[in-house]
Amino acid sequence: MDSLGDELRGEVGEVSVEEEAEGASVGTAENDQLPGIYLPLLPRYFQHPTTGRKPSDFQNAKDDCLNYIQEALLQSQWQRAAELMVSYVEALENTTSRKQVVAPEEIWRIGTEIVHHHPRSNVEESTHFADQMKNLGVKRYLKMSLEHAFYLMCNGFVDEAHQNLVLAESWRYGEQTVLQEKELKLVQGYKGLLDYFQWLKKKTEMLQLEEDSYAESSIQQEMHSFYRQAAVGFKEIIKIPGVWDLFVLCYVDLLEYYEEYEEAKEVLREYAYDSKFPPNPNAHVYFYQFLKRRGESRKTQIAALQVLHQLVPSHELMFEFYDTLKKSKKSKNHRLRLEVIFEVLDFAGWKDNVKAWSYLAKQIVEMLQNSGKQFDWLKKEWDTRKDWWPAFHFSRYLAKRNWKENRSLACEKVLVAGILLGKDCKYFKYVIHQGSKAKKKFKMLKNFVKENGWVHLRLSDT
Repeated sequence: MDSLGDELRGEVGEVSVEEEAEGASVGTAENDQLPGIYLPLLPRYFQHPTTGRKPSDFQNAKDDCLNYIQEALLQSQWQRAAELMVSYVEALENTTSRKQVVAPEEIWRIGTEIVHHHPRSNVEESTHFADQMKNLGVKRYLKMSLEHAFYLMCNGFVDEAHQNLVLAESWRYGEQTVLQEKELKLVQGYKGLLDYFQWLKKKTEMLQLEEDSYAESSIQQEMHSFYRQAAVGFKEIIKIPGVWDLFVLCYVDLLEYYEEYEEAKEVLREYAYDSKFPPNPNAHVYFYQFLKRRGESRKTQIAALQVLHQLVPSHELMFEFYDTLKKSKKSKNHRLRLEVIFEVLDFAGWKDNVKAWSYLAKQIVEMLQNSGKQFDWLKKEWDTRKDWWPAFHFSRYLAKRNWKENRSLACEKVLVAGILLGKDCKYFKYVIHQGSKAKKKFKMLKNFVKENGWVHLRLSDT
């Protein structure tokens, strides 16, 4: 779908040798491309190659008509666009076969836009137009079927959309079937999605039945039928490299319902780690959530979250990652959790998060109470941040704002500021001064920072 321009350029190149010779006899071999039009759903891929000779009056009139259609579409003048479209289609019938190559695409794109938005149009007319276009443009049969199915779904005609996809799935047209293999898998995938929605409906119906209802067996059979159909579609679409989050989630939901846990795990593992798929943080989220639901080992969960941490260190699951690491007895995991919480606070989205600052403050206190044996961990993290964290987190302006808007945040940050930057830090001085008027615990905090003043001095060493 992303290579529409290449498709059209390729099709233009399929013109017969005889026509090439004819064009060469009239003008130069070099083709000048007229500016492409830009419409909703009509990319700048419609090229109108001409020979070196001056365009004829007929060609100019045809291009003017196309420009008028563009203007009408952009101004939502659907009736005027429809009337102009009639003239334009007639003009296309009189062009050379070279230019007729892209004619079905132009008619489909423009016509669909008009039919979908014309105030007097309806679903029946839209379906009739789509069916006509499928027969006219067999090279885009499946793509047209997909777009029409989307239109039907958006207008609430789910059953009609499903039937449209069923017919598209069974469509065969010689070598064109092979050339549209990816589109066929998309058709199968979206048909599977509609089968899954039908399965959900039946599931809801069954849950509403009274216990031992005679209808339960019948509904279960229908559910299983929809399950098999949906599974086939989902298997096909995830064979294509891409981001298929919705399809994968629905497929896993089905597999878990029927207790196919190993298959579900394999689907998620492959989606997350197979190199044929583009890097996708969501894939690792889904895999971790599955492992958590299934009660997999902490080691397995940590491994899954560690990959997510490398991809998106600011992800909200980093708090769960931190909690999981905290339960570990391994020293390397406690070092990793310090790295995790520092990286979370590198991002503006978390800079006012009380939980994040609470985690960092508590871990720093733990490290200091451990005779400073883990000081090197802290120094390594601070060395890469000491040039920008003070302005980013610990300015006097932020101290005033935090104290005014969120004192819980200020109370967590002040300890970190004092340890990392010392008692002369602007943030620390302001919050301690304000807090000392009200609570004794600020005096204790001030004494704690003073006792551990050596930390700031050693962190300052290059």
